[in-house]
Amino acid sequence: MHLPLLPLEALRPRWSEPGRFAVVDGGAVLAMSQATAGDGVRTGMRAGGVAAVSPDTQLLQRAPEKEEGAMAAVATALMQYTPEVCLQADFSVLLDVSASLTLFKGPRALSARVLHSIAALGYTAVLGAAPTATAAWLLAHSPRVKGVPLRRRVLSMPLLGRRLDQLPCGLVPAAAPFHDWLRDIGAQRIGALRRLPRAGLLRRTSKELLAVLDRAYGEAPELHEWITPALTFSARVETFDRVEQAEALLHGAKSLLAQLVGWLVSLQQAVRTFSLLLEHERGRAAVAPTAIEVALAEPTWHEDHLIRLLKERLAKVVLERPVIALRLEVLAVEAMLPPTDSLFPEPGGTPREYARLLELLSARLGPEHVLVLADAADYRPEVCNAWVPAGAKRARSQLEEILDGRPFWLLPKPIKLLIREQRPFYVSPLLLIEGPERLEAGWWNDQTAARDYYIAQASNATCYWIYRERVSDEARWYLHGLFA
Repeated sequence: MHLPLLPLEALRPRWSEPGRFAVVDGGAVLAMSQATAGDGVRTGMRAGGVAAVSPDTQLLQRAPEKEEGAMAAVATALMQYTPEVCLQADFSVLLDVSASLTLFKGPRALSARVLHSIAALGYTAVLGAAPTATAAWLLAHSPRVKGVPLRRRVLSMPLLGRRLDQLPCGLVPAAAPFHDWLRDIGAQRIGALRRLPRAGLLRRTSKELLAVLDRAYGEAPELHEWITPALTFSARVETFDRVEQAEALLHGAKSLLAQLVGWLVSLQQAVRTFSLLLEHERGRAAVAPTAIEVALAEPTWHEDHLIRLLKERLAKVVLERPVIALRLEVLAVEAMLPPTDSLFPEPGGTPREYARLLELLSARLGPEHVLVLADAADYRPEVCNAWVPAGAKRARSQLEEILDGRPFWLLPKPIKLLIREQRPFYVSPLLLIEGPERLEAGWWNDQTAARDYYIAQASNATCYWIYRERVSDEARWYLHGLFA
């Protein structure tokens, strides 16, 4: 079975602002901005010709290492749609999305999401889709013919054959050495080329040309070496200029988060803690990067939520030095646990949505201003509760299980009870209905507490939480809590 693949071809950087730029390789123009092309600069033009036609155009030398980094970043980001991703030598990316079409609501919606993810990285792409990888590659490279509608997404095999028959032979790289011969015999389109006798065609061309056509039409198998994601995540992006406002770094941070989401989904992981490092000047004036650590109350892999959190954190950062690069590093991950659908969902939202709200408030107000109640490592009721930041990870302890049987309302200071007829008295004589819970703690800081706690009931059925001191000979009873 031949699987539909999406090749993303003609990957080019998208200029951050209008201007005249041209990328030069070996003294010839390789790519250019729209304004430069409007001045008459064309691919292959020499640098001297560019200076004559468009004097304001800035010439940039090609950087192969940065191109490789860009392709790796795109491939990592697209792993959120399928784990089967591979890179091609001609700046193309192949995705096997056969198992993802239903999840992402069809090829049209999936194609839109793929292009959106690439745009978030700052690049553009030409996308083609077909039941075979080679055919999808050819469709992505197909030129626009005047008066003929351009279709780069073909999902059925019969329609694919008719579409491939219309493509020019020059589109196939293996046919380039035989271009003049094919033109002379009138085989300028792939359909006409395939109608020629195969034996004679094999003698006059090459096995590679026939193999490419067989793979494109689904008559030969295709093998690909899929990318294996790294076990750790660290991505870096340079800014276009020295940035002095932290909020202006959000665009670069979005491209890093897009890669992070792809990496997380490919490994079925969710991020718990990550750090954004703001790199400053290098050399003699080098200083340590400014670290922005983001800890999440609930692990997540959703890009929108991560962007909102980082946006709030960047809004509170004051840069002491300009930033020249960003680096995103993952500090802690957990296994991805997708939410389960409930037959009767809670009207106030899911616990995951509540955790996201706390994370957003913590990022906006500061973790020290958003607190939740947590137990401390002490059995004394007056000191066992503490307020901690909402984002702090807290495991359920044995002490918390013991606290489940205690009342919700505790008095700020215990009230000493009267004794009547050898029973504690509060409004009426109290009947001990449960207990004792023996407590003895505080000896390590000379604040020893030795008590026996009981649940007591008054004549009107009200329940109280009382205790008897065991440090003295006489019976001393105190009221410490109220039950609802």
